[in-house]
Formats: sequence, C-alpha cells, structure tokens
Amino acid sequence: YLKISKLALAFAIIHSKPPGKSSKEYTEYLAKTVSEQDFGWKWKVQVLEAEVLRLRQELLLNRIAPRFCLENNTSAETLLGRESVNPTSYSSQLEDSGCDVCNDSTFDSLGTASDFHQSEQNVNISQHRLEGVPPLNLCHPSKEKSLTAPVQFLQCLLEIRKLSEGGILQADFSELENDSFTICNSVSQLLDGLTVFYNSPKFPAPSFLTEGVSVLISLITDTKLSNHVLKKCFKKMEEFKKNLIQIILRNKSVNRFQALHSVSETLGLLGRNNILRNSLISLLLLEIRQFAEQLLQAHQVQSVYDITQYENIFLLCMILEQLLQNETEESNISSSDYGGEEKIKFLKNLDQIILHLSDEFPLFSLYLWRVSVLLNSGQMQ
Repeated sequence: YLKISKLALAFAIIHSKPPGKSSKEYTEYLAKTVSEQDFGWKWKVQVLEAEVLRLRQELLLNRIAPRFCLENNTSAETLLGRESVNPTSYSSQLEDSGCDVCNDSTFDSLGTASDFHQSEQNVNISQHRLEGVPPLNLCHPSKEKSLTAPVQFLQCLLEIRKLSEGGILQADFSELENDSFTICNSVSQLLDGLTVFYNSPKFPAPSFLTEGVSVLISLITDTKLSNHVLKKCFKKMEEFKKNLIQIILRNKSVNRFQALHSVSETLGLLGRNNILRNSLISLLLLEIRQFAEQLLQAHQVQSVYDITQYENIFLLCMILEQLLQNETEESNISSSDYGGEEKIKFLKNLDQIILHLSDEFPLFSLYLWRVSVLLNSGQMQ
C-alpha cells in the first residue's frame, strides 16, 4: 500500500507540475510549502500551550493566597507580568585572553552571587509595587521572554512564601501538591532557559539571566518550597546539572573562562542543597574518573589528548573539592557516607593513575590526590 501511495503521489506531482519547472524543483517547492504550514501550526500550538500555562499559574497563585492579589490591588496577570525589581547593571566585560582565568569576583560580575543576596530584600512586597503589562502578544517569544515568564511566576511564589512566613498573609502551599503540572512546567522552562543562555553566554550578563539563577537558588534553599520543587522536578534538575557539566567540559572558545566560571559557581550553589549535593558529587566523580582513565590511556600509548578538555576539567575538580569540604565542615562526618558506587570506582586504581600521570601532569595528579584524601578521611590532611 505504501509503495502504491508513493507511486501515485509521484505521478500526481509530475502531472500537475507547472511548465518550465522540473519534477524535482516542483517536489522541493511542495515540500517547502508543507513544512512551512507545519511550522505555522506548531507555532500556534506553542502559543496556546504558553497561554494555558500562564492561566494555570494565575489560578495556582490565587488558590495558594487569594488575598495576595486583592490586598495589593493587582490581578494575577499583573503579578506574572512584573518586571524584575531593581535590575542591576553588570559592567564586567569578556576577558580578552583565553589563558587569563578570572578572579574571585567573576561570579559577581555575572550578578548571580550578589543577586542571590539581593533577592532576599526584593521579595518584600510592601516595599515595591508590581507593575502591569499588556496582555499576551501572540508573536514569536524571544529567548528572554521564555526565561522571564517562569521567573516572574516563581518570584511571586517566593514573595507569597515570605509574606506568609512573616504572618502578613495566609497561604495554603498544599495546593502545590494538587497541581504538579504547573510547578513542573514552570521550573522546566526556567532550567531550559538557563541552559540555553549558558550555552551561548553574553557579556555583560543580562539581568533576567542572573535573576533566573537567583530564583532557582531561592527555590531549592527555601524550607517549604524546596521539597515541592525537588520532589516533582528532581529528574529535570539532574538533567540540568548534567548539561552544566557538559557545557564546562565541551566549551572550546578562546575566551571561555569567565563564562565557565559562572557555570561552575551555579553548580556550587546547587550543591548547597543536601538532596542535590550527593547526586552532583557522583556526577563529578564520574566525569573526572573517566577523563583520568582516558588521559592515562593516551599517555601510555603516546597519543594526542584533548588539551581544551584538560584545561576545563580543573573547574570540575575545584567544584568537587569545594563540595566535599563543605559536606565535611557542615556535617562533621566522614565523607564515606556519600559518593556511593562512584566513590568506590573513583578510588579504585587511583594510586596507579596518579603514579603514572604525576610526571607529565603534576597539577591534575595533585587534584586527584586532594579529592581522594577528602573521600577517604573527610578532611584535608
């Protein structure tokens, strides 16, 4: 049947092709026309899905805290359309040398660390009025809008949380259990948007990017909201961490260190959450172990290795070391309680790897040794 259908379509195209145009050209023209129509329908579906999500966000906010909108004389649509409060101007510029690693203030140049603390002040609704925006435009959403939409909704959620904690507002966060779709999709949009911008960073960093990171960190560190978010979006968070690790490893641009440093800082902030920390440690152990084994194999057969990936791996080593140090300092227990299977694989034959690589790659061998000490004893010797 399929062969007959294809043959009939071919005859129909040949029979109906206009004069002066070959069958191939006419077929390509028809294919392009159909694909454009298909893209148009897909775009309409995306617009409608975005509108449905926006309405569900409004409804969820009203269910959690109906008085939130009434007391501030603003609609839920206005809440979702709020612009970022006190946008910060980031003046840092891209370093002009790919060999120049940025200083400790680089992360603040992207605004994430400072914005994380600033967000604690921004959530006070009594100090700021929310401004309205026009209704949804049925036009192609920019990357900025795709990120700011979930950020605005989650900011409202955090503001309600702060007001309820202070006894100013009554809120029922059990509604989050009844509407997992909305919270999951909002967090997923935020993580996808952050991944896109980390893949193609701009300097100075746009305020909506730094605000997105700030909202994400606030969500996973909030005592009430983090359980709801992580329970429903754990797989997405895991995927996000894996994407960030690959962004660090695979980036080959000359002027990459400032951008990669900001990604590493975001991973470090995610690692502050106890639930995310253990899985992040396992992911880092896996990547570093695999690279060490590949480097050893290349060294033994005297083959070439990826020098760019070798440079980038040190960021992962530094993140891992910091996470292990934080774990032991906060819990005051041996690091043998975390790492699991990846810890065992990492430590297996590690002494032999360090022995063979120490002459040619002393710095990397030193990092491997430092990590192994932390894994074995829970503290630096």
